[in-house]
Amino acid sequence: MGSTTNVSLNFKTALVTGGGGFVGKAVVKQLLQHNVDVRVIGRNRYPDIEKLGVTGYVGDLDNLESITYAAKGVDVVFHVAALAGIWGPWENYYRTNVIGTENVVRACEANNVAALVYTSTPSVVFDRKDIIGGNETLPYPTNFLCSYAKSKVMAEKLVLQNTSTWSCALRPHLIWGPNDPHLLPRLLLAGRRRQLKIVGNGDNFVDISYIDNVAHAHLLAAMNLTGTKTAAGQAYFISQGEPVNLWNWINKLFELMAVETISKKISYKTAYKVGASLEFIYKLTRQQNEPKMSRFLAEQLAKSHYFSCDKALHDLEYAPIVSTEEGLLKTVQWLKDNGN
Repeated sequence: MGSTTNVSLNFKTALVTGGGGFVGKAVVKQLLQHNVDVRVIGRNRYPDIEKLGVTGYVGDLDNLESITYAAKGVDVVFHVAALAGIWGPWENYYRTNVIGTENVVRACEANNVAALVYTSTPSVVFDRKDIIGGNETLPYPTNFLCSYAKSKVMAEKLVLQNTSTWSCALRPHLIWGPNDPHLLPRLLLAGRRRQLKIVGNGDNFVDISYIDNVAHAHLLAAMNLTGTKTAAGQAYFISQGEPVNLWNWINKLFELMAVETISKKISYKTAYKVGASLEFIYKLTRQQNEPKMSRFLAEQLAKSHYFSCDKALHDLEYAPIVSTEEGLLKTVQWLKDNGN
């Protein structure tokens, strides 16, 4: 089993936005292992986190005053909170992901925070093409199929162009592991209902990121920004370091969870057309829930998208501390223990 205990942190206090979420909570727990004085801020209190000795603040990202107050006196801010998903009004994504990030940057400046680590996403470089071992020189796209990706590009630019605080962005891809409240439970539910089909040929490879590795990368980035600062102004892809065949990996998970594996297929073109039709209908009828298929989702499920971690290795000394195989076993055990 990998461990973060051999990492020696060079900062004492930290604020984690969205500290009660999947990634935020993992970052908090690893910080606590190193005796960092941790604060979290979110729209609600997180009693389970506060019981660990964390100081909790309540506030929205679009409220500059609350963010500034929470960041007073901290060495590092981990800006993890965001509005995710592939559906919803642009105004909501803009307010949370863009204005919220702008407020975090301004709060760091007002409090002379030493470092800001921003949780971004590989979606900021998806341009409707296969990505095979891409690196950080990939440009931002000019057209977007979902508001989430567009808002995250705008937010990442705000962070990387920030000159008042040493800042960097991490781009972990398909985060999974124990305590995952979204991806794997929803996947298993759809599998049990036999609602899933392989989109495309089923030969696409993707990056995945085990939750402990993602949190570990956040700590390494903060160490760099409060140390040598070579990561300042830079973005980094984070993953297991080796891609997986998406559908084989899902079927392996299903086998371990005694769920019928997926064999039926739907062509990419058909899935894309279905997604476009559903988007039109949902917009016309102003439905708030996500459609079961969208153009963006069709591309994600049918195309390859994996990246090189060489830059993170070179600048941050990042390498996975938990292998994909070990992570899968831990995750399956957690899923079974929690009735999934």
